[in-house]
Amino acid sequence: MVEVTITGDTIRCDVQGWHKLWALRSQLEFPLAHVRSVRHDAEAARGWWHGMKMPGTNIPGILTAGTFYQHEGAVFYDIQDPEHAVVLELDHEHFARLVIEVEDPAATVAMIRDAMARTQAT
Repeated sequence: MVEVTITGDTIRCDVQGWHKLWALRSQLEFPLAHVRSVRHDAEAARGWWHGMKMPGTNIPGILTAGTFYQHEGAVFYDIQDPEHAVVLELDHEHFARLVIEVEDPAATVAMIRDAMARTQAT
């Protein structure tokens, strides 16, 4: 699971618990302006093929965590329950996309979209 927070114009994703070990990463942080879009998308987390795993953990149907390389570039996953998946599409970052599990997908998507709107308005 990942906890998402926004401070000013920075978004921070903190990987929680044992997921740090499986994902080989404890946090991701980047400017909010680099978020192209955000959505609740269970389908993005389903399936057995997520790309070339480098480094990370993939136990199909149970856990996907870490860095995976796909056609569009690096994708960071931290998912156990696809129903709680949030997808962030990014520009100008190492990762082209984040597919992360959060406690409340609807609230997380709303929080990020609100922050993006505030950032664009200034």
